[in-house]
Amino acid sequence: MQKRKLGNSNLELSALGLGCMGMSWSYSPIPDKNEMVGLLRAAVERGVTFFDTAEVYGPYTNEELLGEALAPFRGRVVIATKFGWAPASDRESRWTRLDSRPEHIKEVVEGSLKRLRVDVIDLYYQHRVDPEVPIEDVAGAVKELIQQGKVKYFGLSEAAAKTVRRAHAVQPVTALQSEYSLWYREPEEEILTTLEELGIGFVPFSPLGKGFLTGKIDENTMFDSSDFRSRVPRFNEENRKANHALVDLLQSIAERKNATPGQIALAWLLHQKPWIVPIPGTTKLHRLEENIGAAAIKLTGDDLADIERAAARITVQGARYPEEHQRLVNR
Repeated sequence: MQKRKLGNSNLELSALGLGCMGMSWSYSPIPDKNEMVGLLRAAVERGVTFFDTAEVYGPYTNEELLGEALAPFRGRVVIATKFGWAPASDRESRWTRLDSRPEHIKEVVEGSLKRLRVDVIDLYYQHRVDPEVPIEDVAGAVKELIQQGKVKYFGLSEAAAKTVRRAHAVQPVTALQSEYSLWYREPEEEILTTLEELGIGFVPFSPLGKGFLTGKIDENTMFDSSDFRSRVPRFNEENRKANHALVDLLQSIAERKNATPGQIALAWLLHQKPWIVPIPGTTKLHRLEENIGAAAIKLTGDDLADIERAAARITVQGARYPEEHQRLVNR
């Protein structure tokens, strides 16, 4: 697979990474662990070198999964994980309170190192901006971890442009991870220009719209109550029906390119900036191979212009998060 660098850093990755959250958390049903070990190793064999996790996924179990699966590939892969949540009273409960106090960051990094079975974390993101802790203090804490050799690179997730600037002034930010795709384009308003100016890479999560842009979800799809999408306004039946116009657009381009709608969605992202590295998630080998195939698709200037003209006529319906989650982003 082609390689990319995140901004001005020397952190080189496969052009497409793998988001691993759904292997342990959030979507339903949760797949078999041994199958996921096999999938992660199959990803490495197919050229994927960038894997994304977080302590809260599971919680803890996703980091443990990557630690086991990727142990044979130390030095060949880059693992990103995240801090910033206060643990619940037991590991099965959802974590609902943010905690990015420097002393907390320095404590929880030890657990992530142990679960991932590494001596140093390649990329360490603040999972969500904590309004109770100045971002300068967060950046300073990670800077100390970098100086101690426990972390290589610092990242932020779902942070506003002004917050990125403040953090970057204390400790260079290597990557911002936020949602970005043809059905959520808010980063184009301010984030992308800020990242380009500062030399920071961009790691879009949900580049396939939580599965919607693959074309495999329509108004008749049923979500289990344990599936996060069952609580997302954009995924209610009425909005799914309205938003299918975006899938129809992707399908029309896909037919010209002998590709799938999901591959066109990923190829479109890759064509936006050379320092963008999307991290589509999957729990299925055939989807992994389909996603990887997107990196080889060439979109011409005419193709991109056609997509822009058609997308401009489509208004995506529904919020991308429930209200309690929406309050945590763009701080």
